[in-house]
Amino acid sequence: MKKEEGLQTVLQNTFALYTQVLDQQEAKLRSQEIGIVQSIGQGIAKIIGLPNVQSEEIVRFTGGSLGLVFNLDPEEVGVVLLDSSDQLQSGTQVQRTGKVLDVPVGDTLLGRVIDPLGRPLDGKGIVRTSERRPAERNAPAIMDRAPVNVPLQTGIKAIDALIPIGRGQRELILGDRQTGKSGLALDTIINQKGKNILCIYCAIGQRSAAVAKVIADLEEQGAMPYTTVVMAAGEEPPGLQYVAPYAATAMAEYFADQGRDVLIVYDDLTNHARTYREISLLMRRPPGREAYPGDIFYIHSRLLERSTHFNDKRGGGSLTALPIVETEAQNIAAYIPTNLISITDGQIYLSPILFQKGVLPAIDIGKSVSRVGGKTQLPAYRAVSGDLRLSYSQFEELEAFSRFGTRLEESTRLTLERGQRVREMLKQKQYAPMPAAVQIAVMLSVTAGLLDAVPIAKIAIAEQAITQAISSQLADLCLQIESGAVLTDGDRDLLLKTAKTAIATVVKDTTDTKEPTDIKEPTDTKDSKDPVDTKDTKDIKE
Repeated sequence: MKKEEGLQTVLQNTFALYTQVLDQQEAKLRSQEIGIVQSIGQGIAKIIGLPNVQSEEIVRFTGGSLGLVFNLDPEEVGVVLLDSSDQLQSGTQVQRTGKVLDVPVGDTLLGRVIDPLGRPLDGKGIVRTSERRPAERNAPAIMDRAPVNVPLQTGIKAIDALIPIGRGQRELILGDRQTGKSGLALDTIINQKGKNILCIYCAIGQRSAAVAKVIADLEEQGAMPYTTVVMAAGEEPPGLQYVAPYAATAMAEYFADQGRDVLIVYDDLTNHARTYREISLLMRRPPGREAYPGDIFYIHSRLLERSTHFNDKRGGGSLTALPIVETEAQNIAAYIPTNLISITDGQIYLSPILFQKGVLPAIDIGKSVSRVGGKTQLPAYRAVSGDLRLSYSQFEELEAFSRFGTRLEESTRLTLERGQRVREMLKQKQYAPMPAAVQIAVMLSVTAGLLDAVPIAKIAIAEQAITQAISSQLADLCLQIESGAVLTDGDRDLLLKTAKTAIATVVKDTTDTKEPTDIKEPTDTKDSKDPVDTKDTKDIKE
């Protein structure tokens, strides 16, 4: 009885407090702006009646659909729709929210597939986060930045050795359609497993089936636990595709501000530029070159300038960007590619000619560059990368010259054979990243001439043998190289000795499997089943 009376007393006191608060509450009138939809276009709406609305403010239509204020004209407001326009019509009411576009951020986004507004697309339930951040944000000040000097290993030999990427760098990936641009970015994401680097893959205007395959590959390779996929498919409204890269960057900045390293892939900014052109033309903004609006450069520069390496006062985190752009007919001097080349810190160019020849990844070493340079490389790479790039460039020039059928000197022929082995060595299967120490051992082997005796068709087998030998016999040296230790002469000799032993088995197997071609079978005329009649031969001669 005493417990019941105590509980009743608590409830009475609680309700009495609620009543007291409600009695003291005074209803306050506040003004609210309501607009009316004047017209609906393809992904846009023209609205009247919102005199105080601000640029890039979010507005809400009757029914819950959202829009982003894009144009502020004297007589009307141009709004980009972020949801489907099927339920909207002329006369629908619109009200201000007083907020700019913001997105959820936090660790719960890892492993999820969401749209640019943070809504789940993977069927795993609502994304619950405790914080939201504006999608648009000023780039960090110069004094908040630090030099880019820590490598971001991609696991791809041609990039890590010849076109190094650092944490906080912006490296453009460009090439024609179907040349392996997205595959290169996915390989980089997969190689970050166990390296304490978070990844965000932003798909802009891609086919849903293509993005589904990317997600399936990431899950198969075990990369989804540290990856977030932000998806705005090609069938989504143009406004959602336009805000996608900014929303993904805001999610990445949350981790970078905590001192963590983040990699973000924009796939691809060509679709983003076309979407912005479509919206601008629908809004009657004046067109410029190739019908793009005049601020097309600015929308990409303000996006990519947010990627940097922060100094220690800002936590020491980094945001590395790999934007992807598509070229047409190998024209890297087109409008959007040249814009992005001038914004970024280097580019990786994928050649369709190399792709057709079966050189995968089809990286054109001559047209690719990293403007940060060797400062971001592991010190051990510097022992091989300089010689390798020089010899490969000489090989490409001599190969073009040798096609004329000119008789070549012995030294020239040897240079061509060495270059063919270098090109074969740079080939690499997709989703097969290679550790730094193994890359260095393979490159040392080819530059030192250890692979000259190996047939070109067996280079892949020799590389596999080197990989197994180095990983099993020199595990401590591998850890030293990946931790940033300088490659001493003793380490170099040890790598070459181990590689030479592994290559010897491949050469021996190749020699043993060769079939003799110069041995002729003896013929015995006495035991021949069909002896030649000498009399008939004489008659034939006569």
